[in-house]
Amino acid sequence: MKRRELIQGAAALGVTSLLGGMSPAIAQDSGAFRKVRKEVPRSTPGKIDVVEFFWYGCIHCYNFEPKVNAWHKKLPSDVIFNKVPIVFQSQRVNFQGHQRLYYTLEAMGKLDLAHSKVFEAMHKDKKLLADDAQIFDFAESIGLKREEFANVFKSFGVNAKCAQAKALFESYGADGVPTLGVDGKFFTSASIAGSEDNAIRVAEALIKRQRQA
Repeated sequence: MKRRELIQGAAALGVTSLLGGMSPAIAQDSGAFRKVRKEVPRSTPGKIDVVEFFWYGCIHCYNFEPKVNAWHKKLPSDVIFNKVPIVFQSQRVNFQGHQRLYYTLEAMGKLDLAHSKVFEAMHKDKKLLADDAQIFDFAESIGLKREEFANVFKSFGVNAKCAQAKALFESYGADGVPTLGVDGKFFTSASIAGSEDNAIRVAEALIKRQRQA
């Protein structure tokens, strides 16, 4: 499913059901993974970067969350794992707000407390978090100070993180979530590899490949 169809569907369904593991429109000859559009340098010399591109409103990301969390906790010490919230341009879906929410929680040191609660709010409680006020209401409902949260949400640091995430996602060239990116060179997903388990196995194989490169 392409971005335009994905955004239309997400808006129509209350931004809770789509964006799941879509295959990108990039012509490559690999079967279970794709090469990135533009290679990304490693963040740390001697380490292998792995990223999970996701969106809080994606039901597939919500379902994938327990599996990918269990997996990344067992990754070797030479692997740096990061989650990266994505944004598609849309006036009907609050991608930007959801991305800012993630990086605000990160900046406040509250991801362990609140990351799963955002997913649950959107998919269990059917809260759209459709604008800043709804996001601030959510933050307050889980015990965060509204004014402090709002200040961080609008801060330069969060702006910078969002810009970096946008550039990274564009460099990989993926067109859906959840997607696993490996070392700035490859990415895979359930739709590319055939299943969530296969996507993880492919990512593991690519990690080994990059370790030997």
